[in-house]
Amino acid sequence: MSQQQQQQFGGASSGQPTYTLPPLLNKDMEYLCADCGAKNEIKSREPIRCRECGHRIMYKKRTKRSTSSQRFIHSPLD
Repeated sequence: MSQQQQQQFGGASSGQPTYTLPPLLNKDMEYLCADCGAKNEIKSREPIRCRECGHRIMYKKRTKRSTSSQRFIHSPLD
């Protein structure tokens, strides 16, 4: 790699920090079958279909992430 290419991409001799991206996570999403209630883990490019009964209507499980319900401060009415 030439010095010009190293400077362009932040190489070791350029004095610029090099950035690395984290690996892409292939997370499986968990869905519940609307027909039989079975839990299914489905990847992003996989067809949406229950592995137990073959039903195509699935419900995404609710997130475990906390939502801020204290965003709105209610003032007492006088």
